[in-house]
Amino acid sequence: MPEANDLTIGVLAVVAQAEAQAISRRTTDALKVARKRVAETGQKAHRKVKRLGNPNGAAALRRAGKGNAAAIATVSANAVQRARDLAEVVNDIRASGAVTLKAIANELNGREMMTPRGGRWYPSSVANLLRRLAPATVH
Repeated sequence: MPEANDLTIGVLAVVAQAEAQAISRRTTDALKVARKRVAETGQKAHRKVKRLGNPNGAAALRRAGKGNAAAIATVSANAVQRARDLAEVVNDIRASGAVTLKAIANELNGREMMTPRGGRWYPSSVANLLRRLAPATVH
């Protein structure tokens, strides 16, 4: 900020100090709540809570068999279904002469077809789409 003067810098310093104090206060309050929860539930293994979150990290979830395998399977199944839904469009694009990933992506974008997340098509996203299609459905 070349136009900053002593007053501007002083105000910014006061705002930064106030924000640091607010963050400290929020963290302290959250730790108090976590300590209270530990005291109420009787978790003896973690008497002194010093950090928020799962103290064992993802390892505890894996040991308990509570991973995200079901979520991954659902996302994958949805992606395969979306690929199957687009198979006819991809076949039509290829039949019209577009053979490279970039050409197919450009044609999908030209037809204003969005990716599942609402974005544009890129060669890498077309490659993922084609990888999900069974060889029998795309010529």
